[in-house]
Amino acid sequence: MRGVGVIEFGGPEALQVVDLPETHAGTGEVRIRVHAVAVNPTDTGLRNGSRAAMLADVPPPYVPGMDLAGVIDEVGPDTDTDLAVGDAVMAMVVPNGSHGAYRESIVLAADSVVRAPAGATHIEACTLPMNGLTARQSLDQLALSPGQTIAVTGAAGCYGGYMVQLAKAEGLRVIADASEADEQLVSSLGADVVVRRGDDVGTRIREAAPDGVDGLADGSVQAELVVAAVRDGGGFASVRGWRGTGERGIEFHRTMVPRYDHRADLLDQLREQAENGTVTLRVAATYPPEEAAAAHARLEAGGTRGRCVIVFPE
Repeated sequence: MRGVGVIEFGGPEALQVVDLPETHAGTGEVRIRVHAVAVNPTDTGLRNGSRAAMLADVPPPYVPGMDLAGVIDEVGPDTDTDLAVGDAVMAMVVPNGSHGAYRESIVLAADSVVRAPAGATHIEACTLPMNGLTARQSLDQLALSPGQTIAVTGAAGCYGGYMVQLAKAEGLRVIADASEADEQLVSSLGADVVVRRGDDVGTRIREAAPDGVDGLADGSVQAELVVAAVRDGGGFASVRGWRGTGERGIEFHRTMVPRYDHRADLLDQLREQAENGTVTLRVAATYPPEEAAAAHARLEAGGTRGRCVIVFPE
């Protein structure tokens, strides 16, 4: 079975097609024939070795990937699930050694897998699980009420775009940042106010919310540059583990999406929201496994809108 991974950490060129042993579904598990996997910033961290400490006792190859879509081809014995062989599905993966999404076949716990959105291709469906669940977790942590105001940085990105759309669906006023080139995109996602991005974005957000926002989701990892935009006692959700400054009674949350592994209930809710148009599935480009390095290089170059997707032939 083919996968894409690294033997030695490095730049995009470190990625290579690797041979992996075939696996089978056990009790409580399903096996998925993978057709499409999204390329995320977390994947580049595994590839370049910045997450090597998590792999100290695991031999290579190291296979990245947290998002996939495909078709179930095996259901393990005594597995309590309404999923069946032949179902088109999507799932989030928490990589461990060769157990990452960049592979032709993967075994996952059934409670991590849901049906793909009706009408979506595998390529489209694979862009939703990890980024959608990350946005869902940030919203759950901030626990805002309809009518309150949330700010979203990095709003043109996948996490940021889902944040904008999910927040609007929950009745929040959304202030989002964007470059001049992305202003129309971010507005189309539903932001009530779009401010120009940059090092002074915190000041711009405060101009739109003079008393400070009730919560802030920091998709572009600006941390200290934007915390002043939050009101006293408000909330701040960080996707890169920033612990905050402890100032003004602000509650700092570390959004860590692996905590939402096995949350098929939440992922299925995202499926419904994709089907009814609440969230938009965005694809930037597709690549065969042999060109995974080019997908990583494009992501790291910045400015990608939507996800690059690695496609395994059906």
